[in-house]
Amino acid sequence: MSYRNKTYVAFASENIRLYRLMEAWRENKNIDFNFYDAHDLYISRDTSLPQTIKRNLRLRMGNAKQVVLIGTPEARRKGGDGNSFLAYEIAVMQEFKLPVVIANHDGDRSVNRNFIPKPLLDANYYTLSVAFSPGIIKYALDNYAVKFASSDASGPHYYKQEIYGRL
Repeated sequence: MSYRNKTYVAFASENIRLYRLMEAWRENKNIDFNFYDAHDLYISRDTSLPQTIKRNLRLRMGNAKQVVLIGTPEARRKGGDGNSFLAYEIAVMQEFKLPVVIANHDGDRSVNRNFIPKPLLDANYYTLSVAFSPGIIKYALDNYAVKFASSDASGPHYYKQEIYGRL
């Protein structure tokens, strides 16, 4: 496995506009938000075979040190269906023991189990739920992801209101 320095952004295909918004935040000089995007590696085409796409997803995640999962009802459904590419990504992120930040698309600052795929909940996987906003996502990537490996915490967590207040 190569050096892990990327952020992998996982999302249901219906929510690609939210991923594109994250890319726009990164490119906007007036927003303090940046991430090294694992999606820039091992590009697949829409015409690629499913096994090729899965291989490339695995390679991308092998270069990731953390994951942002855009939390939506579609992500919960697809991430737990056992068939979709998102379900495959959920399995691989667990296998690689990657820290997962759930970015709630509706701005919710607490844990919303309607946005978290069932396999993460069933495994009691340590996740952090935040609002879908550049400041708190950046804070989570800079803080939670670093502490993940040395933590014995489990299950879904969220930041208290004072963290948002400081940002």
